[in-house]
Amino acid sequence: MKTVWLVIPCYNEEEVIAETAKRTSELMYGLIKKNKISESSRIAFVNDGSTDRTLELIQRFCGEDKIFACINLSRNRGHQNALLAGLMTAKEYADAVISLDADLQDDIGVIEKFIDEFSGGSDIVYGVRADRKTDSRIKRATAEGFYKFMRLMGVDIVFNHADYRLMSKRAIEGLAQFDEVNTFLRGIVPQIGYPSSIVEYSREKRFAGKSKYPFKKMCSFAMEGITSFSVRPIKMALALGMLSFLVSIFMLLYCIVEHSLGNTVSGWASLGVSIWAIGGLQLLMIGVVGEYVGKIYLETKHRPKYIIESVILDGEKHDGRKEA
Repeated sequence: MKTVWLVIPCYNEEEVIAETAKRTSELMYGLIKKNKISESSRIAFVNDGSTDRTLELIQRFCGEDKIFACINLSRNRGHQNALLAGLMTAKEYADAVISLDADLQDDIGVIEKFIDEFSGGSDIVYGVRADRKTDSRIKRATAEGFYKFMRLMGVDIVFNHADYRLMSKRAIEGLAQFDEVNTFLRGIVPQIGYPSSIVEYSREKRFAGKSKYPFKKMCSFAMEGITSFSVRPIKMALALGMLSFLVSIFMLLYCIVEHSLGNTVSGWASLGVSIWAIGGLQLLMIGVVGEYVGKIYLETKHRPKYIIESVILDGEKHDGRKEA
């Protein structure tokens, strides 16, 4: 039997963490009883610098039941880095790792299907939403638009897949070779290769608490993904620059012809609009280039993506380690 770990990043989830622990432990014990997974399988909560009682509750779970493990980061590093910290820790003990969010929106009932696909030879199993009935119209439109736009920009991404997935040990070892600071796992994981499959599921409403991904943060996340995996925005900047240059030549010829015909050059309004349009376009393109320069700057510093302060496993607390 294979050892399977669940990795659950947590940031200020005190309202839902107890229910999450209850449901996931019932599931894991059920799978152990069915001989689907070994008794050494664990549920690892990754505390991403929570400021509420999340860490306190996780530590209590670990003291009550050895099926729970705690990976405590030294400070808040964001969902993607917290998830990465959990994956890299879990791969030392597990044959496969399943990542999911703590809000209970991901249907844990399909985890058994994940394991069946893994047993059938899949190194990566993607959890894909079958529909978006629980989303508002705006949320549905923006979410689906995000995936379509990412593909348009050349990013290899699985449609309607977030971070609910199973990865084998060798797939995570492949992930470890991607040493970039700008972590966007939805774009990195498909680049690993290895056999993969899809399991569809219906996403539920959040059990309690508030979403940690409001609209502003989703936009930032989308920008992170696009600029981390595609250079098309820079190519678009070049194309727009060439187009503006051609328009300027056309306008120059137009002015020369009008002057030679003796027509008075008028149109202060159009001139002002043109100046503002070109100026805005230049600033926009400088901003796009700046995004890439900023990423290069962060990559060259080689700062750690996260620092693990401590790990609780089998009821015992251990000092953490720094991950470069």
